[in-house]
Amino acid sequence: MSTKSKPIASNLIPERMLSQDAYSTWLGIEILECEIGRCKVGMTIRKEMLNSMNKAHGGISYSLADTAFGFAANTHGKYAVSIETSINHIEALNDGDYIVAESVIESVKNRLGFNIIEVKRGEELVALFKGVVYRTQKDWE
Repeated sequence: MSTKSKPIASNLIPERMLSQDAYSTWLGIEILECEIGRCKVGMTIRKEMLNSMNKAHGGISYSLADTAFGFAANTHGKYAVSIETSINHIEALNDGDYIVAESVIESVKNRLGFNIIEVKRGEELVALFKGVVYRTQKDWE
């Protein structure tokens, strides 16, 4: 009899990841939508996230986008890790702003996935994040 666990359902992987992610939990990130190859997350900017100019630190929108990126990349059921990311900050964010990041896999080449993540405040694009992910052969269990 095998003791190997069954792979976890792809739609449950982001929930499990969030439950084990103290930083994303501290940020207040919530999963809004998720399916294979796509994930949308949101959060509210808080006072302790502001920089010396009273605007959200750039790392906040980066972290939200990176979380959406990681969740979407792992929905295929295999452990996936980022190997390159970048962000363009387009608009400043303020205390109380609610922002949403949606990650969509644009292209898959063997074990590499290329994602574009839009960060929006309402309908306004505030940041554009690009990421490359490496998918391992290890199943989520």
